[in-house]
Amino acid sequence: MTKLSILNLVPIREGQTAKQAVDSMVKLAKHAESIGIERYWIAEHHNMKNLASSATQLLIQHALSHTEKLRVGSGGVMLPNHSPYIVAEQYGTLETLYPNRVELGLGRAPGTDMRTATALRRNAQSLPFPDEISELKGYFEGTNSVSAYPAQGLNVPFYILGSSPESAYLAAERGLPYAFASHFAPRFMDDAVRIYRTHFKPSEVLDKPYVILGVNAIAAETDQEAEQLATTQTQSFLNVVTNAQNYLQPPVESDDKV
Repeated sequence: MTKLSILNLVPIREGQTAKQAVDSMVKLAKHAESIGIERYWIAEHHNMKNLASSATQLLIQHALSHTEKLRVGSGGVMLPNHSPYIVAEQYGTLETLYPNRVELGLGRAPGTDMRTATALRRNAQSLPFPDEISELKGYFEGTNSVSAYPAQGLNVPFYILGSSPESAYLAAERGLPYAFASHFAPRFMDDAVRIYRTHFKPSEVLDKPYVILGVNAIAAETDQEAEQLATTQTQSFLNVVTNAQNYLQPPVESDDKV
């Protein structure tokens, strides 16, 4: 049976506040747990007024505190924005508070524009993505020159996120699970998954490839209702391609009305 997970960008609906968007995030997490969803990941985005997912680790803690067994994680931590040391401290703390329920999805994109990325890291120079993953791993394993507590000795599973074949090579080389963003980069999906499976090297984490695919799915009682609900997603895509930051819009009659 295919395992299902949820990725939440914590969108702010038209007429909503950020607090209401976070409340909706918690409500969905509770529902996800009640129907047996495998994992619940929260994205990282910055300088976007229509998304409330800028402090991902805080939202993860909030979701964990309102659920009992659901695995909650980052989808993902954009490592160019953060010191691996601080990430280790934060997620080590989450793992300490909620053992065996925290997951750490890692991405290389900044999740924002370059001016905002500069504001996030100031003048700090980020390492190449593979090196940052190695550094982060070292803090959990206790092999770096400085220690990150309470992360040291804890096992927080890493997942490599990607939207291009380049990330597939990295996940395969490290023997890590691979989550591909086919919900916005579908044309690269087949190549990326093929590369990952072909080049996968077994590790202490995995003995065979493990792939998660992001897809856009609409659930409704009828096809007609689903098609109408999907117009909200169409409007969101239009937001992206026009570089707008409109709040999440209610559905309209059909895509022709968008």
